Amino acid sequence: MYKKLVKADTSIRMVALKNFIHPLYTSLVYATPANFTKTVLYHDPEVFVRVEVARALAKVQEELKKKDLSLLFFDAYRPYSTTVKMWQVVPDERYAANPRKGSGHNRGAAVDVTLADLSNGKAVPMPTAFDDFSEKAHHNYMKLGKKVLENRKLLRTIMEKHGFRALETEWWHYSFPNAASKYHLMDLSFQQLEELTRCN
Repeated sequence: MYKKLVKADTSIRMVALKNFIHPLYTSLVYATPANFTKTVLYHDPEVFVRVEVARALAKVQEELKKKDLSLLFFDAYRPYSTTVKMWQVVPDERYAANPRKGSGHNRGAAVDVTLADLSNGKAVPMPTAFDDFSEKAHHNYMKLGKKVLENRKLLRTIMEKHGFRALETEWWHYSFPNAASKYHLMDLSFQQLEELTRCN
């Protein structure tokens, strides 16, 4: 299905973000047991997104570079089957996508990110660790140090400037609006996507 849809409209193609962002810093915890499910959720990951998302992220990265900062990615595209596994552990739409609707991640239109030092990829202080399902991870939680508040605000300001929408309950989650109407759900492995995107 993917090849047929992209042939009809190349603007929806998936791309490897490493071809758009340099350096590309990642901490892909779902490929390890060190995540909220305590299991490996996918293997051999690469950061894939839709091409318009990649172009927007490249603009974010260039703006951050002027501040000696970088994006650091926890997750981007993830197969639909991964969303099903997550829902089994956390069936709460504030923190996990309901498989009945699917996720922006399954459509290549959402990313989980933080800010990092451009020189070494080390994450800057943020309100919580990634995937902290508490009120402290909410954007309206204010009982935090000045620098943490500034970092959270900077990430949101730059991401929203370039077309992303924040999720109020997760400071790290950003998505392109109207993804469900623009992009189809995918359950392709990273290896399958790598093969497909070579032909883009």
